[in-house]
Amino acid sequence: MKEIDQFFMNKPEPTRSCLTALRHIVLKFDASVAEIWRYSMPFYTFEGKRFCYLWVEKKTGQPYVGIVDGKLIAHPFLVAEKRTRMKIIPIDPAQDLPLEMIYEIFEMAINAAKR
Repeated sequence: MKEIDQFFMNKPEPTRSCLTALRHIVLKFDASVAEIWRYSMPFYTFEGKRFCYLWVEKKTGQPYVGIVDGKLIAHPFLVAEKRTRMKIIPIDPAQDLPLEMIYEIFEMAINAAKR
């Protein structure tokens, strides 16, 4: 089994299902999105440029989507915390995924990357 697949399979439920759904959402967002294994985590590129990644917050165990150039995006759901370049979309695995909001942020991230 590939490392990237092990990343998802080694997570406990409901985090595993949440991350798997996020993986599918990111990959289906645009035909130019590709999945790579980088920095021991699943990264997603758009037209060859790093776009986002999936990770789990160590303290809370909550999954999130990291937006690589999040600093270029102003959206109320994005959180910077102590990050200077990246912002995250925190996800509660016990709730329905906020698909419209995720797509909106992805669209903003892709437009920012094209500049």
